[in-house]
Amino acid sequence: MTDHLLDIAGLSVDRGAGDVLRDVRLGVREGELAVLLGPNGAGKTTLLEAVSGLVRPRTGVVRMSGKNVVGLSRTGRARLGIRHVEQGRTVFADLTVRENLAVVAPARWHTEVLELFPELEKRLHTRAGLLSGGEQQMLVLARALIGSESTRAMPPRLLLLDELSLGLAPVVVSRLLPVVRSLTARGITVLFVEQFATLAVPLADTVHVLDRGSLVFSGTPAELDENPGMLHEAYLAR
Repeated sequence: MTDHLLDIAGLSVDRGAGDVLRDVRLGVREGELAVLLGPNGAGKTTLLEAVSGLVRPRTGVVRMSGKNVVGLSRTGRARLGIRHVEQGRTVFADLTVRENLAVVAPARWHTEVLELFPELEKRLHTRAGLLSGGEQQMLVLARALIGSESTRAMPPRLLLLDELSLGLAPVVVSRLLPVVRSLTARGITVLFVEQFATLAVPLADTVHVLDRGSLVFSGTPAELDENPGMLHEAYLAR
């Protein structure tokens, strides 16, 4: 038996020009915050997409609570509690913040997300296209945390975050990352790709490093500190 909520074994993904991921084995424990690091092109986004169902692996299994989900649709995975926040800040620009949230779940959108993002409460009647980049990212996160009534998707048990900080100033990132950390206290397991390693690693329980499609490190932040050349080699020695 394993206490992993997410178990990835022997995962290889070919996107048409050879394997982007090669025999990746990775586990994320229930209630853990795991950071996935690596240079551009390492396969980080592809790994998240393989978990959420955006791409189908060539080989390997992806298990959620022991269930192999490779054959399930994205909706089927969402019903198991897998939620994927992709790169970019996709919002309904012409709808207000309130309407963006209500589209997902009209009856139960407000209480929890406004506790996490009080900034949004002040902007409920503002069109999402007029929000700052940081506020838009808060809105995207808030929507991801609400179970969808239309697809009968439950609130997330496993939240996949891809480059949450993309295009945002470090001061905004420093506001968002503690919120991500706090999600584990609410019973949400988090696996996220982050470019600001110096901000993300201290908040993490586990760090995974991908390089050229292979997992080259898995361990605690303290263990990563004991191997200072690891990130340098992955990011710079190319």
